[in-house]
Amino acid sequence: MRIFNTLTRSKEEFVPLNPSKIKMYVCGPTVYNFFHVGNARTFIIFDTVRRYFEYRGYEVEFIQNFTDIDDKMIKKANEDNTTVKEVGDKYIAEYYQDADGLNIERATCNPRATEFIDDIIEFVSGLIEKGFAYEVNGDVYFRTKKFEGYGKLIKQNLEDLQAGARINVDERKEDPMDFAIWKAQKPGEPAWESPWGPGRPGWHIECSCMAKKLLGETIDIHAGGMDLAFPHHENEIAQSEALTGKPFAKYWMHSAYLNVNNQKMSKSLNNFLTARDALKAYDGDVIRFLMLSAHYRVQLNFSTELLDSAKASVERLYNAIDNLENLINEVTTEKMTKEEVKYLEKLNAYKERYIEKMDDDFNTADAITVLFDLVRDYNTNITIDSSKELCEKALELIRSLGAPLGMLQK
Repeated sequence: MRIFNTLTRSKEEFVPLNPSKIKMYVCGPTVYNFFHVGNARTFIIFDTVRRYFEYRGYEVEFIQNFTDIDDKMIKKANEDNTTVKEVGDKYIAEYYQDADGLNIERATCNPRATEFIDDIIEFVSGLIEKGFAYEVNGDVYFRTKKFEGYGKLIKQNLEDLQAGARINVDERKEDPMDFAIWKAQKPGEPAWESPWGPGRPGWHIECSCMAKKLLGETIDIHAGGMDLAFPHHENEIAQSEALTGKPFAKYWMHSAYLNVNNQKMSKSLNNFLTARDALKAYDGDVIRFLMLSAHYRVQLNFSTELLDSAKASVERLYNAIDNLENLINEVTTEKMTKEEVKYLEKLNAYKERYIEKMDDDFNTADAITVLFDLVRDYNTNITIDSSKELCEKALELIRSLGAPLGMLQK
């Protein structure tokens, strides 16, 4: 199996830390609103990666966090005249409802940042002790220049990053590129006691801390949308490796943007469709089909026309399943003939092709093509004259190949 590693910009042979178990961390949502279909693409892609690993026999410890303390959440709580915790509780429940609708498997654990405050404080203290962080009036900043590898994920040096970055001007920082890992309390904000006074964690430190606590100092795969590569994942690498002195993740995976009219879908551009609204009009299989119809590293344009096309494609696959189920109830011959045994061996070649495509950096687009080739074969060669056993084996095959894609299980 080969995976494109963002860290090395190349496809690499996948060699897990443990031969039978994979430790995988995927950045989850900030729970202040419904997630949109651009977010859904990322969630679906890495759910599929996790499912395929399991299909190939691995045990996957899959962590996807909820950021439940953040500027956006504080703003939302103030707008709704409620607490940050209540906002988080509400939209975590909404996340699960939409994720279930999209056939996304539950993570091994969905940690909330606020559940790890003590661990985050310990993490920040460790960085201060090692000289990688410093405190200013209750805020704690990470010294990017002290970490020699800063910029290695996105292949830019500090000077280039500083020239092109959107930097919050703060004269208290030693360097403009230093970033906050602990924020002092502002009036009306929730806060926790710390050695630097009441405050809350910065966004980047949460994932570093939870990954270390739940999966260990080095993990197999860290993943998320391409928009997180910088600064979020770059900062995670710096914090984690500065503290432990060990590689944070062996493989970094990033999914490409979902575009609307060739623009990145985002709440700030107000060009987004929530997953909730999409699920009112289309089945979860249809949405998954569209998201997986292009390779995860290729930008995908989103439109109702493409969803309608995906719907027709999914219906074609389900028609083949329906036909097989009907034949199982209608055929009169029970056991396979010798010719059917040979035909079944031929069908297994589709499974081999499917695995070959998915083993090549999770090429779901080509794997879906294999499914349609299989259906075309079924439609030509499996009839009312076939045996019940062959129909059952054929049905089992198409469902088993759909399962890693999170489709064709209804």
